[in-house]
Formats: sequence, structure tokens, C-alpha cells
Amino acid sequence: MSEPTKSAPLGHFIGYARVSTDSQELTNQQAALKAEGCTRIFAEKITGAKRDRVELDRMLDHLRAGDVVVVTRLDRLARNTRDLLDIAERLRGIGAGLRSMAEPWADTTSPAGKMILTIMAGIADFERSLILERTSTGRTAAKARGVKFGRTPAMTPEKLAAARSLLAEPGKTMTQVAAALGVHRATLYRSLANRT
Repeated sequence: MSEPTKSAPLGHFIGYARVSTDSQELTNQQAALKAEGCTRIFAEKITGAKRDRVELDRMLDHLRAGDVVVVTRLDRLARNTRDLLDIAERLRGIGAGLRSMAEPWADTTSPAGKMILTIMAGIADFERSLILERTSTGRTAAKARGVKFGRTPAMTPEKLAAARSLLAEPGKTMTQVAAALGVHRATLYRSLANRT
């Protein structure tokens, strides 16, 4: 059986390497990506939990149709399954592929890899639907028990009554009354207008 070639179908292998802390080194990942045939490597030292990953964004902007993003492991690229699927979808939109050296099943340049990512996307959507359904059911049950959602109003009926009493005193201004009640003047105006 012949060795698989290390060139991308039409474009280039583009590497992405990431470590979480400054004390960690990128050297091993970069060496592995070079050995895999990557012609360019984007690397950064940043935790995967951060949304803004400058080098990842630069790499995605750099990609062209036919390029294949290569990572040593998927957790170097994505924070979680949803993030992985979002990145894979962006790559698909560009016409680029994805290949993980540690997870051979994650190779969107092969039919099997495409199928597995499609199944993962379906599972993620199913999971999201279940979460939304449970959240909705929980909110409905909580409302039935009398639980109130949203922010507590700044102007309670007691504060409103106090505001009216204070404003009835000669020389009291809205600004003084709002300060005495610990609310913004606009909140006081709005509450008085709504309850007249």
C-alpha cells in the first residue's frame, strides 16, 4: 500500500498551533506541522477559552479554496464541539478542509471525515434543542409557581408613594427626590408618568 501524499488537494497545508500559557512552548507543535507538510504556520499563546484569538482569525482570513488547515490535536483549534463545528463550517464556506493529526477521523478532505462532522453537527443541534426545551419547560413551571423573571423594578410602590409625598413638599425638585430615593431622575419621571 502506498504512503498518502502530504500535499493538499489543490492548495496548501496551513498549520495552526496554540498553547494556553506563556510558560508552554509551541516548538513541538510547529515541528510536527512542518513535518506534515505545512507551508505556513499560524501560532499563538492564548487560552482556548478566549473568544478573540488573533492568529486564528488571521489564518481564517489567509485561507483560500483548496487549502487544508492542519492541527496536531483538535483542542488546539477549538474550545468545544460547538466551536469546532463553527470553525469547520467557516472552512467549508471558504472551500478549505480540516485535518487533525491526532484524530484521523477529523479529516474533512475525506468522505468519512465529512460524514463524522455532519453527524457531530446533528448531535450538537439535537443537544441544543433539548437544552432549549428544558429551559422553556423550567421557565413555564417557575412562572406557574409565581417566580418573576427580569430585573427588580427600581421604583417599588413604596418608593413611588414616598416620591409623591416628597414632591408635595414646597421647594422639592425631581433631582432632589430622585437622589433621596437612590434612583435616576429619568426613572422617577418614567415611574410617575406610568402610574398616573
